[in-house]
Amino acid sequence: MKTLIVGMGALGGVIAARLLASGATASLATRDRASADTLRASGLRVSGVGGDVGATPTSIAPVDDFLRERFDLIVLATKAHAAIELAPLLASSLTNDGTLLPIQNGGVPAMLGQQLGAERVLGGLSNLGATIHAPGVYEQRNAGHLLIGELNGGTSDRAERVRAWLGRGVEVRTTANLRGAIWSKLLLNCSVTTLGAVASCTMRQYIDTPEGRRAFYGAYDEALNVALASGVKPERMLVEPVPPDWHARSEPGEAYDAWLSTVLANYGDLKPSMLQDFERRKTTEIDFINGYVAKLGDGLNVPTPVNDAIVAMVHSIERGEMIPARGVLRNIVDSANAV
Repeated sequence: MKTLIVGMGALGGVIAARLLASGATASLATRDRASADTLRASGLRVSGVGGDVGATPTSIAPVDDFLRERFDLIVLATKAHAAIELAPLLASSLTNDGTLLPIQNGGVPAMLGQQLGAERVLGGLSNLGATIHAPGVYEQRNAGHLLIGELNGGTSDRAERVRAWLGRGVEVRTTANLRGAIWSKLLLNCSVTTLGAVASCTMRQYIDTPEGRRAFYGAYDEALNVALASGVKPERMLVEPVPPDWHARSEPGEAYDAWLSTVLANYGDLKPSMLQDFERRKTTEIDFINGYVAKLGDGLNVPTPVNDAIVAMVHSIERGEMIPARGVLRNIVDSANAV
């Protein structure tokens, strides 16, 4: 498949390096010419889980340079804002039966499917943990995988073709319920990672505080109510997405505490990527995570006061009006209760 990988950050870099190292060919798109020149000179190196590999890209340039070419597959591995901006331009660079594969968190795949048509967009999400140490120098942090599938559900030949092709470099799995898988990850993004970012700590550190637990209950329950109201059946990933004895809200008790322990075992010690965005003074993806839930909830008449408060707090931190700290969680809970 003639392939273009857009975005040479941690995730895009690992995918590109491992695919090229397998002997496959792919063009690589960067945000500017200086980045392309740097990576062309340095090459790509991946260490960590999955083994060490190196690759020298022969076709690497700013994304604008590729808009006159045609590709069978365009993997969109940028941040969410860039994905929304670039996707309409990149869609014109697809062959007649070509596929755009966004692998961002949150609502990006669904948004692009609505905008460009599900026949052009194959949904994806990533469970690959990766870090970039320097331009072209990446570390794979876990034995994760890409999960892809049709946005309208079911199986397809094209999903299997993309799986087989990208699977030469990294593990790729398909699902007949991609929307459910996206929402299962989104539930945790809205609660575990976003709350950890604004609190400047891990879930394990905030969950035992009264305000931390109330914020988690609210963010998770609201997102799950929106998912179910939109007709999605969340798919089990590392944890069951619907807590035990759940009826529109969490019911603390022995069964729930066991479920929460599973969440903590898998996600409780992760440093949220959004906290890294705060530290680097970068724009976050909050509008495509909690903001996406809040917007859908508004259209479905499902209240989302905790997610609304989280979005407002993240934007306040981005503007420099607040700093991430555990006390922020009390502000979120108080703001949601005041609605």
